[in-house]
Amino acid sequence: MHGAHGSDMRPIRVLLVEDNRNDAELALAELDDDGLAHEARVVDDEQDYLDALRGFAPDIVLSDLSLPGFSGQRALELLRQRDPDLPFIYVSATLGEEAAIAALRNGATDYILKQNPARLASAVRRALAEAAERRASQRAQAELIRAQRFESLAMLAGGLSHDLRNLLQPLLLAGESLRDRADDPQLTRLGELVRDCGKRGLEMVQSMLSFARGARRAEQVRLGALMDALGLLLQGSVPRAIHMEMVVDAPELTFAGNHTELQQCLLNLCLNAIQAMPDGGELRIETAQQRLAAEFFRPDEEPHPGRYLRLSVIDNGTGMNRDVLARLFEPFFTTKANGTGLGLLSCRRIVASYGGVMRVDSAPGRGTRFDLYIPLLEPAADAAESNGDDGDSLEGAAERVLVVAEAASELSLLSDTLDAWGYQASASQSGTAALQWIGAHGLPDLVLMDADMNLFTAVRTLAALIEQGYAGAVVMLVRPDAPPNLDELPPLPHLHLLDKPITTRRLLRTLRLALASAT
Repeated sequence: MHGAHGSDMRPIRVLLVEDNRNDAELALAELDDDGLAHEARVVDDEQDYLDALRGFAPDIVLSDLSLPGFSGQRALELLRQRDPDLPFIYVSATLGEEAAIAALRNGATDYILKQNPARLASAVRRALAEAAERRASQRAQAELIRAQRFESLAMLAGGLSHDLRNLLQPLLLAGESLRDRADDPQLTRLGELVRDCGKRGLEMVQSMLSFARGARRAEQVRLGALMDALGLLLQGSVPRAIHMEMVVDAPELTFAGNHTELQQCLLNLCLNAIQAMPDGGELRIETAQQRLAAEFFRPDEEPHPGRYLRLSVIDNGTGMNRDVLARLFEPFFTTKANGTGLGLLSCRRIVASYGGVMRVDSAPGRGTRFDLYIPLLEPAADAAESNGDDGDSLEGAAERVLVVAEAASELSLLSDTLDAWGYQASASQSGTAALQWIGAHGLPDLVLMDADMNLFTAVRTLAALIEQGYAGAVVMLVRPDAPPNLDELPPLPHLHLLDKPITTRRLLRTLRLALASAT
């Protein structure tokens, strides 16, 4: 081992292929004189060279051209089979011009004549700098490709979401119609199964879509919905050898945050935990409300004592040592072969943006625990809808409802549902068909319209209805992530937007509310 000091960088690892001890000492003395901190290993045969490449993991190789039973050309060939970019410099007394050109062509980084050793240190510095620049460029390129893939995924998810919603939405209405109207208990159970499958499918579509598109603005997050969405995203990622347990303390709790950001953060922690348990183990995701005192906060954190929501991801995997924990939040630090090291850093920034803090507790063989603390204000009013039976209060009184939707299955189910609950429903599969219906039958008591229409958009249809003199109630079914732009329309005092996916009872309640407000 040969060492030198004078630099605050980590000592570079130099593998020297040389059979002449004096020449080896001279070469390393040049690095010492230049103040280049290094550790060196000297080898002179192929087996020791291969062992050093594996065990010593050099940053640079310096090699003589010819050795007894070994050669610089062979050393270069073996290196390039393992690593196309690691710097390799010939240091030889016999390298002619033609041989030097051939060496560079074959993948050598540079060559130094032993008669001119003063150039060695600067050549080593330049070779290492160029290699670092190449690695940075490759990492940036890989990040660009990854970003482009995510962008493509977001575009694909956006394009598919419309069709998938139209396929799954009818399952909710059809299932509820079966359940509510069937006298046979078996049909009732079948209706509930169909409805639950439709609801689960729609939640999965929405979770994947919001994750692919990225975070939206700050919002009120319902804890139960956040954990349900996380469970759906993890469904296909948890190996059989890992037992996952999710314990949610207060599912109806709402707090200020961002559903997509927190979902991404928790998903990242869970996937890290799964990778830390290659032979199986226990993954526990739990939530709790906790009061933090001023002493809880570290000197570099703003102390904000009070009530917090704790989101915890706990595993009993391999754990992390002190060195890894010390560098855990460094940009680009990662223990994964294909990782970027940005997941935990972005997670901590997300939590900090809400005024929260993050804690990690880990040790080799003991597993890892991440705790995210999100500040809570006074409990928000419970906006969850009652799922109880509303009885006759949801029944229609033969009001005429014009139903407008492009998807034939949705149009048929909406019309059948309204007919079954005492309304007179008339179906139009486009805005132009709705205008023709009004021309033939006059103005309805209420218009129920899907916002997702392409041929004659919902906004254009509304504008045309207003021109025809319609001033009654309008219920529009909208996607929360893509609400229609109503800026060009006059004020509509009786317009009610209903987020999809809808259930029968939410729809019927909204119809009663809209009709009451219009009269």
